[in-house]
This record gives sequence, structure tokens and C-alpha cells, in this order.
Amino acid sequence: MTAPVLEVRDLHVEIPLPHGRLHAVRGVSLAVDAGESVGLVGESGSGKSLTLRALLGLLPRPAKITSGTVLIDGEDVTGLPAKRLRRKLTDTMAMIFQDSLTALNPVHRVGDQIAETPLRRLGKSRGEAKSIAVDLMREVGIADPERRYELYPHELSGGMRQRICIAIALSTKPRLILADEPTTALDVTIQAQVLALLRQLRRDEHVGLLLVSHDLAVVSQTCSRLYVMYAGKIAESGRLPDLITAPEHPYTFSLLRSVPDPDHRAARLLAIPGQPPDLSETVLGCSFAPRCPFVADECRTAEPEPVPTASGHSACLRTETARTWPMLITGEGAAQW
Repeated sequence: MTAPVLEVRDLHVEIPLPHGRLHAVRGVSLAVDAGESVGLVGESGSGKSLTLRALLGLLPRPAKITSGTVLIDGEDVTGLPAKRLRRKLTDTMAMIFQDSLTALNPVHRVGDQIAETPLRRLGKSRGEAKSIAVDLMREVGIADPERRYELYPHELSGGMRQRICIAIALSTKPRLILADEPTTALDVTIQAQVLALLRQLRRDEHVGLLLVSHDLAVVSQTCSRLYVMYAGKIAESGRLPDLITAPEHPYTFSLLRSVPDPDHRAARLLAIPGQPPDLSETVLGCSFAPRCPFVADECRTAEPEPVPTASGHSACLRTETARTWPMLITGEGAAQW
């Protein structure tokens, strides 16, 4: 059996504070196979973006990885010297950032920014690097790439800038792209174009994709497997169709019920009360317990561990009652969910 392109085991990220430390990522484990599209979802502040940045050594100071293992093609790379580790990770993965305007250098032409990797890391001549950049611009759907090569980021639309960021990611010839909410700042039409482009690249180039989003609609169009993250931990994982139709963690259930469903107009939306826990303090029991509509006494004292389910894993003490959850929510249309 072929090892995943990327496998992360028990990743922990902490941020030192004046009076303690913030445990922002708490034991995340995930895997992405070659050519596979995997989603990582959760509300803002759950640790999704920090997890991606940790994988490429791009954590903002003073955040740091305190423990965990990263495997590339089954090989543990966490013990490598810093320079070799960075080279190994960046040879395998590339990242598309959320805000294309801040991700691009405003004083350099967009074409030169794409050509930088072929020029400096692949040892190409300036002419060869420019030719590669133009080809990549054409590949990501930019018309008249020779002319647009000369433009600066502010002269392009948001959708065009995001395509430039995708071209920069492809310039390293990665086998896995980490995409940090790449469509958040785009309108619906451009968002659909960018998602279609990512699907095409995955299909044509056999590039894996790890897509971070808080938008379940975006993930459902793009991914085959899903990790649901809450308060720095993976709450549930599994095949996306199974998680959408039969979630086995109350947080996944609550996320789905908080989004309008055009197929069930009468169904009442479920608001998730309260706020996520303060991760600078010790979390007792299940981190979702204070907000959970199905909480039991045991949830407030025992910390759940991931257990196998029909589609993947769920970190919930009450997973066995999942089929009854729609019936426990009162209101018109609840039983239809």
C-alpha cells in the first residue's frame, strides 16, 4: 500500500503569552494521498490556518511546534536539520494564501514573482524562467499572459491575482497544494472559477489538495474527504458524503444545521450558542461540551479520544447516539434533516 504524500501525527502548536501559553493546535493528525482532495473545516479561530502554516515552517512569531511528527511519503522528516527539512517540505508542498493582495509583492511584476522559483531554485536562465512563468499563467487560465506578465498586483482583479498565486505555487512542481481559504475574498462567480481550476489541476497534474475553509459549500464542491476541526483538535473525519448525510459528532451536526439548505426550506437553522473555549486555560472534558445541544454529564469531565466510525473517526463520547440527534432538536423540519 502506497504511503500518503503527507501524514501528520499528533501535531501541537503553542504560542507563548505574558502570563502562560496558548495551546492553539492540540494533537492534530491528518493525511493526504497523492491526487486526493481533502478539506479542513471549522469556525474562525479553530486552528486551521495555523496547522497549514506549521507544516511549511511559516508560523508567525512567537508561535512554535512543540511536538508532533510529519511524514513525507512515509518518511519521518521531523528529525532533519532545519535547512534540509525546509527543502524537503517545500519540494513536496506549496501554499496558496487567503489574501492574494498581501501574498504578492506589490513592487515586483507578477510574472517575475512566478519566475523566481525556476530562476533561483531550479537553476533556469532568465529566459527559460520567463517562458515557464508565461506557460504557467496560461495554464491557470490567464489570457494574454505575455502582456500580463509585466503588470503589478494592484493592476489585476482579485480573481486574476489568485490565479497568479496558484501559478506561483505550481512553479515549485509540488505534489501537494495547501490552500488557505483561497476563495474567501472573491465573488461567487470568480470563486467558482478558482475552484474549477483547482479541480482541473488535481485531475490533470495529479496534485493533492488540502483545502482549508469555513464554507461547507466550497468544500463539498471540491473535496472527497473531510476533517472537522474545533478548538485546535480534529472533532471528526471521514468521507465527505457520509459526514454531510450522517455526521457522528455534534459539532459537525451543528455546523451543517447552521447553514441554509435549499432542499429543506422549512427546516429551522440551528444557532451554535456561546464561544469556543479559551485555549490559554486548561480545558476540562470535551471542549465542545459548553455549546453542545446533546451534552451529558460525562462530557464535562472526560476528554474524548477519536474512535472509529462507519466513515472515519469521531472524537465524541456520545457518537453512538448520533442517529437520534435530528429528533432531539425541536422545531418544524428538524426530523427531515
